[in-house]
Amino acid sequence: MRHGLANKKLNRTSEHRKALLKNMLNSLIKYEQIKTTLPKAKFLKPQADKIITLGKKETLQTTKMLVSKLQDIKSANKVKKTLSKRYQNRKGGYTRIIKAGFRYGDNAPMAIIEFIDRDVEAKRVDKPKKNIIKEAPKTEEKKQATA
Repeated sequence: MRHGLANKKLNRTSEHRKALLKNMLNSLIKYEQIKTTLPKAKFLKPQADKIITLGKKETLQTTKMLVSKLQDIKSANKVKKTLSKRYQNRKGGYTRIIKAGFRYGDNAPMAIIEFIDRDVEAKRVDKPKKNIIKEAPKTEEKKQATA
């Protein structure tokens, strides 16, 4: 019997499940919105809310716990500095799940999980800017550099 067992197993071993959760938490904190399957989103939502609640307490112990759970200092700093300040007056419910149809290959139910009042620009963190174009060195400069 499964009395008192709260989490879904997601058809993974415990180590794989922990790594999956950690990576999804880091992605959610970094981009503030991710698209995944519905069961994974439902698995991630309470954990993300707990991380934000933990970040609202400003002690050394909570900082160490954040770094321990996320294994990423940048994500922990973002939780402490930006997300906790954004949700300072909110008592809970920092994330929402929006159903997003079904995946083409295997018809799995998809969902978008995002922070409430998210920063829209956070989605473009890794994308290069289009207006910055580096010019290639001219052929004469190349010849002089090699000679």
